Amino acid sequence: MPRRSRLLAPVAAAVVVIIAGIMLAANFWTDYKWFDSVGYTSVFLTELRTRALLFAGAGLVMALVVGSSIYFAYRTRPLNRPLSLEQEGLDRYRSSVDPHRKLFFWGIVGVLALLTGASASGEWQTYLRFANSTEFGTEDPQFHIDVSFFTFVYPFLRALLGYLFTAVVIAFIAAVIVHYLYGGVRLQSHGQRATPAARVHLSVLLGVFVLLKAAAYWLDQYGLVFSNRGYTTGASYTDVNAVLYAKIILAIIAVVCAGLFFANIYFKNAMVPMVSLGLLVLSAVLVGGLYPAIVQQFTVRPNEQRLEEPYIQRNIEATRDAYGIADAEVTTYDAQTELTPQQLSQEASTIPSVRLVDPSVVSQTFQQMQQVRGFYQFPEVLDVDRYQNADGESVDTIIAMRELSGPPEGQDNWLTRHLVYTHGFGIVAAAGNQVDAEGRPVFTEYNIPPTGELSAETGDYEPRIYFGREGADYVIVNAEPEYDYPLDAEAGDVPTSEDAATPTASPEADNAQAPADGQTEQEAGQEGGAGGQSPAPEEEGDGAASANDSGQATNHYDGDGGVQLSNFFDRILYAVKYQEPDILLNSAINSESQIIYERDPAERVEKVAPFLTVDGKPYPAVVDGRIVWIVDAYTTSDGYPYATSIDLANATTDTFTEGTDAVNALPGNRVNYIRNSVKATVDAYDGTVTLYGWDEEDPVLQTWSQAFPGVVTSREDISDELMSHLRYPDDLFKVQREILKRYHITDANAFYGGQDFWNVPVDPTKEGESPEPPYRQTLRYPGDDDASFSLTSTFVPRGRENLAAFMAVDSDPASEEYGRLRLLELPRSTVILGPGQVQNAFQSDAGVREVLLPLEQSSARVTYGNLLTLPFAGGLLYVEPLYVQAGGSDQASYPLLQQVMVGFGEEVAIGRNLQEALNNLFEGGETPLPEEGGASDDEGQQDAAPSGDLASALRDAADAYDAGQEALQEGDFAAYGEANEQLKEALDRAEQASREPGGD
Repeated sequence: MPRRSRLLAPVAAAVVVIIAGIMLAANFWTDYKWFDSVGYTSVFLTELRTRALLFAGAGLVMALVVGSSIYFAYRTRPLNRPLSLEQEGLDRYRSSVDPHRKLFFWGIVGVLALLTGASASGEWQTYLRFANSTEFGTEDPQFHIDVSFFTFVYPFLRALLGYLFTAVVIAFIAAVIVHYLYGGVRLQSHGQRATPAARVHLSVLLGVFVLLKAAAYWLDQYGLVFSNRGYTTGASYTDVNAVLYAKIILAIIAVVCAGLFFANIYFKNAMVPMVSLGLLVLSAVLVGGLYPAIVQQFTVRPNEQRLEEPYIQRNIEATRDAYGIADAEVTTYDAQTELTPQQLSQEASTIPSVRLVDPSVVSQTFQQMQQVRGFYQFPEVLDVDRYQNADGESVDTIIAMRELSGPPEGQDNWLTRHLVYTHGFGIVAAAGNQVDAEGRPVFTEYNIPPTGELSAETGDYEPRIYFGREGADYVIVNAEPEYDYPLDAEAGDVPTSEDAATPTASPEADNAQAPADGQTEQEAGQEGGAGGQSPAPEEEGDGAASANDSGQATNHYDGDGGVQLSNFFDRILYAVKYQEPDILLNSAINSESQIIYERDPAERVEKVAPFLTVDGKPYPAVVDGRIVWIVDAYTTSDGYPYATSIDLANATTDTFTEGTDAVNALPGNRVNYIRNSVKATVDAYDGTVTLYGWDEEDPVLQTWSQAFPGVVTSREDISDELMSHLRYPDDLFKVQREILKRYHITDANAFYGGQDFWNVPVDPTKEGESPEPPYRQTLRYPGDDDASFSLTSTFVPRGRENLAAFMAVDSDPASEEYGRLRLLELPRSTVILGPGQVQNAFQSDAGVREVLLPLEQSSARVTYGNLLTLPFAGGLLYVEPLYVQAGGSDQASYPLLQQVMVGFGEEVAIGRNLQEALNNLFEGGETPLPEEGGASDDEGQQDAAPSGDLASALRDAADAYDAGQEALQEGDFAAYGEANEQLKEALDRAEQASREPGGD
């Protein structure tokens, strides 16, 4: 082979190794710089030290065990080997190995050590939990050992045994190979098949293996608390009365067998280890396998309910403790199905709090009305928070950030994506229980610069969003001029609280959209009537904005959210990390520039706290003059004895996670313990991550806090304003809901029967079979004096569709009842329609169909909003908003809330608003539910009747409204549009007449 060809392979291999090494070093060093920039280098260094310790320790043990075995086998090789065909064949291999035996030895030992060390370093969390374990203060019911042993110690001992087993097995295989290669072990021999030295060597290794097996058997008895042999998770009757004793017996037998293997050092007889090995295998089959199977088949199976009862009870209690539902209250709720007008009138005060605005529907409305520019983006599912209005009342609020998705179409290149279009701008919010006369949300924060009731109450805040869930994976600031916001966006028709009204007319179905007056559809789509009122000040918060002749403001980033590109070496590192040479070639990048990455708030929290599992829906809030992301985080474990485990992904999947990218299900890990132990915040401007210990009594959090001291901040440091925006987390609620499907039953015998198990209903408003998501709403729970911000869900019986239970948890941390899970269990003798049945009733009821049919027969799109369930007047009320959106190719249309459907008992109805729908539902009563802001009959009698021009205008308005309704029912949308115009003119005349002197 030519010399050049011989050198090509080594050079290519060297180049590959060098490139891989450079990329590895770049990722390592940039990770360190990132942790340093966010102030969490202790996390990086602790993980690094632990990984290095485990890598070195496991690698050293593997190298010593295997290396010693190979060395001993070689040193004890027979000097005189018998002549045979087998040995003649092996001579060729020996002649090839002997000149390079040191290279082979160190190569084999080194590779094994590296592989073992790399594998062991992945167990760094297991080791840290073991080394910093904190007691739970609760003992398991079988062994009476603190739960911390099973959660923290047992997994580490299992992992340790696994690596020791691997080392001994590899050492044994290596010893057999070396002994065979050098004649210590012979396959073709009429005499001894192994030399005394080889027999002693292999006997010792087998003895160590069996001794480890004895330790494994002894440890297995504690693993029975995770057994799945019985009816439920945990040690069952067979486990406690058969398997447990079998494991102890097998451990003793294994110790005896190990002793026999060690004794073979003196006996030097192959029969001793063979008998020992046979005894161990036979014992494992008979004692460990056959005996428990006989007990299970002939003792337990015919008497399962009676014998398993105490173990089922253990499982119930442990599971409820592990998932934080031990204190869940289940109350029998004798729900009424009929309501008198008097009862309806008494309950009227609770109606305005119902959240009719659906956060999963109005995203498109936000997009059209408040997008401002086509490169801004709102999530598909908005968030529900609460803010105070001007009267100091807490209001359910639909809120979202105006994030930047990327450069405009046709301008998307590396420079614009990463250096120019770097950040979003502002919060957009709307009241959850108000719409204007056209069915649009009533905005409490809107436009650029942001303005509205929300900022009036919270004060000025930094509106720029450099950290969010949209946009490029990294941006470089203080290089090129950064686009900040448009200067030429005029304020459009944005409905505010002054425009809040009960919708009095539905727009024409084919034109169910509301662009601002005087705007084209294209302008409505791009600006959405949400332009800024005036240019932003030159400096706002931490960012300094400047205007230019291009009609847009630019920004200079003054935060510390990125890594300083202080020298050319740093730029090389990031050019390698992102494989982007333009980072080196762009001349605008200088020593003041910062590279901002890991921008997603959930990923940011996960990186600084790798021991936490974060909620799938971070949400924004304005807190202390900043926009922050609030991220709920969980500590989890799969080591809680007797508790049933679940798959987090399956438990947290619903229509939001299946149909959108805005909500993520939790990762598919199996756990049997979960706590919302941390509330984290991520500053949207500078990326500051703060971890607040929320459940500070959680032993898992205490364990991690010892492993990473100073990382978690005390709960006492949570400001009052931040506290007002914290809430009970969605994913924890969904996990608890999944568990409560079965574990609302606390009696073992009833649990065994399973007749009262529940299911989460399928979301009837969406296609598919995904579960209905939990809904946030302010409601008054039966027996409570005041309404509270809650997270709610429903259950249906397994195999049926009627309602089985209603579940709610107080979601306001300012309340003493925060986190209190309560369930209203409906009596089995009363049939209350479930969500799917109510949805069917809506679509089949004649009165509802009379309203829906003209809309469905038109080109308009009808969207069903969230089907809310809430306790009302001693029963359960269903409320579902109905949205109408223009069909066809009109891209500027958006859903408008036009009707509200309600159900109570077996009756359903529809109305233009909630009050009208309830009046229609309970029609025939003497006291209809008053309209919001309306006067009672007595008050109306005290006031003089309108007269003159005002009376004439009101009569014309009433006639126009009646004509419009008649046209709508007949499907004559042209006449309906004309009637709407006449109605508007009449109302304008009425308003003008009322302002004139003497007007009523």
